Amino acid sequence: MTHPLSDRINSLPASATLAMAAKARELRAEGKDIIGLSLGEPDFNTPDFIKDAAIEAINQNYNSYTPVDGYLELKEAICTKFKRDNDLEYKPSQIVVSTGAKQSIANVMQVLLNPGDEVLLPCPYWVSYSAIATLCEAKSVEIPSSIETNFKITPAQLEAAITPKTKLILFNSPNNPSGVIYSKEEYEALAEVLKKHPQVYIMSDEIYEHINYDAKPFSLAAIDSLYDRTITVNGLAKAFAMTGWRIGYIGAPEWIAKACTKMQGQITSGTNCIAQRAAITAVLAPISKIQYMVDEFKTRRGIIIDLLREIDGFKVNVPDGAFYVFPDVTAFFGKTIQGITIKNASDFALFLLEKANVATVTGDAFGAPDCIRISYAASELQIREAIKRIATALS
Repeated sequence: MTHPLSDRINSLPASATLAMAAKARELRAEGKDIIGLSLGEPDFNTPDFIKDAAIEAINQNYNSYTPVDGYLELKEAICTKFKRDNDLEYKPSQIVVSTGAKQSIANVMQVLLNPGDEVLLPCPYWVSYSAIATLCEAKSVEIPSSIETNFKITPAQLEAAITPKTKLILFNSPNNPSGVIYSKEEYEALAEVLKKHPQVYIMSDEIYEHINYDAKPFSLAAIDSLYDRTITVNGLAKAFAMTGWRIGYIGAPEWIAKACTKMQGQITSGTNCIAQRAAITAVLAPISKIQYMVDEFKTRRGIIIDLLREIDGFKVNVPDGAFYVFPDVTAFFGKTIQGITIKNASDFALFLLEKANVATVTGDAFGAPDCIRISYAASELQIREAIKRIATALS
């Protein structure tokens, strides 16, 4: 029997990261000992000073509907954060708080894109960018990169990809899935191209900004010529270990912020009141309050890179931020291991799940079919055991 679902939902792919996590849960339910290195979720608890702020908000009886675009006090705190961390001047009227950065991104695409518009996606990119563009009936245009280019695109590539139909380009630095960070100089070179194309808007997804090791991220909106057409996206999930609290936000030209508020008002309305009150404390806190998590991620990065480099066939770069490694695994394509022929990265990820009991994510989902994503947002013990299992399965 066929069900009368809309073309919209039928055209939408399932999230590869969530699908792999669901598959891992199914195998665990069958009794298998699966190590999950597929989800981008810190394994730390939310810091106590943020939890205390939430408890205080409950005791102060914050329980009513919130303004659609967020509490004024939170929007003011976000403006302070943008100035402190990014040298960006925003007014509260330019801020919209949403139920996670994913909703922030969806709002922006919904209010900017028309059917047939083109969205440029420098590869690799977060899995939901292209899916959300599809929902908007826009066309995703990938700009390829590889481990040889440190997963970055060049100004020449950007210039070649822009057409009269190009409406939006999405940058994500520190990047999910590769962990690379575009430098100020690299962004300025790309900005020289974008200056020539004023019809192109820019979304800068900076959700991993505080999880950086060897290079400090730079905000695209800090380039004067791009400020009036750049939407800066951020949130609390990653750096503050607040994935389930669902707080994301944008700083944007006021007309875009107003449009996002209108859109959100018809879909979810205002974000959770308790999470918003706690978020005020989080965004105003000095970065030193969460440095212990960043330091631990850096230690884990060193461990997982060293272990992967001991396995023949894995080609690994050193990510500057986030908590992922994105190895090139093309050396395994065309090989038959334990009776399984590996044709591509999706086959390889399934092989690791079934034969090594380790959940990763295929690079196909990120526009990089030569790679797989491995999250090191897990304990050192789990990381060491997972890579040991992978090495054993491949040997």
